[in-house]
Amino acid sequence: MATTILPLDEVTAGLIAQWAAIADVAGGLTDEQWSAASVLHGWTNADIVAHIIGTESMLDGRDVEATRTVSALDHVRNPIGELNEKWVDHYRPKSRAEVLAALEEIVGIRTAALQAMTQEQFEAPSMTPAGADTYGRFMRIRIFDCWVHEIDLRDGTDGSAVTDPVPASWALDEIGASLPFVVGKRADAPKGSKVLFDITGLSPRTVRIAVGDRASAVEEFEGGDASADVRLRIDAANLARCAGGRRDADPGAVEIDGDEALGNAILNRMNYVI
Repeated sequence: MATTILPLDEVTAGLIAQWAAIADVAGGLTDEQWSAASVLHGWTNADIVAHIIGTESMLDGRDVEATRTVSALDHVRNPIGELNEKWVDHYRPKSRAEVLAALEEIVGIRTAALQAMTQEQFEAPSMTPAGADTYGRFMRIRIFDCWVHEIDLRDGTDGSAVTDPVPASWALDEIGASLPFVVGKRADAPKGSKVLFDITGLSPRTVRIAVGDRASAVEEFEGGDASADVRLRIDAANLARCAGGRRDADPGAVEIDGDEALGNAILNRMNYVI
């Protein structure tokens, strides 16, 4: 059922800002950085940019022919991974200038498409990587995906930090929507548990998860924040790395206050991204 209703103009602005950040980082890489292995197994930094082009191209209704069988590659684990790899393969033989031009072209097309939409269309049911929801939810997921890949590009090159709070806020909203799944399903937190995430850094916020028959985000805990069974203090970028299962994620940098066993179970099962 479509449940996530989001404002078209604000989400579109956040996605446009995130695309601009990707283009800025990619355009500033040296030739050596461009072709170097990224933090993602099997991909170069150039491949990350190609992946972003490919996803937006698919949303524009485009397709490319596979140049090889990619299902046997050890970093391809599911049909979505195969689809992603097909687009990455498509751009691997192309020059840096061609790839950056393709990024600019598809961003222009996708920007125009989003700006032509109505709020009603944005709220229409759509399949998303998180299941059936709204097209708007899908676009928030696109902000999250591109934001995490901006972090990947920075982590794989100069180690600089993301700086724009607008797309970061939308990306963290998306992560927050998935934290009940992490706590309740993946970490199997017991019924009655209260888990508080104190997210620091860019776009700081507090996310409270209460576990009943199922885990859900709540505005407040009965008994206040002091009643939380465990409190995890984590930097926003490190949260994104943990959620994406990145090899440079640093669970050791997370401060756990309260039930350490539950806190560590959550951190150990934080990787929920396909």
